Amino acid sequence: MPLPATLIRLAALAAAAVFAGVIVWASRRADLFASFATVAADPWGLVALIDLYLGFVVTTGLVAAFERRVGVVLAFVVALFVLGNLATLGWVAWRAPSIARRLAASAAPPTR
Repeated sequence: MPLPATLIRLAALAAAAVFAGVIVWASRRADLFASFATVAADPWGLVALIDLYLGFVVTTGLVAAFERRVGVVLAFVVALFVLGNLATLGWVAWRAPSIARRLAASAAPPTR
């Protein structure tokens, strides 16, 4: 049974609120650029960063598959690389009705 749009939207907004809180907390505890350099210097930190940016590329592809307007996709890409997955959560909350429709359509048995 597919998830209703309201549940998708609420889950995305709740996750975004928690994530934004963690970002504020981290920004008060450590310098972003110094922490980034520390993470990038560690081999597993580098793996995590590559994983993050590969996820950004895949997410951009999914957004591009949903969106018809190039401007929306470009704005999303900029937001994604600045805000990280906070942008993804915002996009999911915004597009929840169409995501729910597509999930419902893909879950429906094929017609003959």
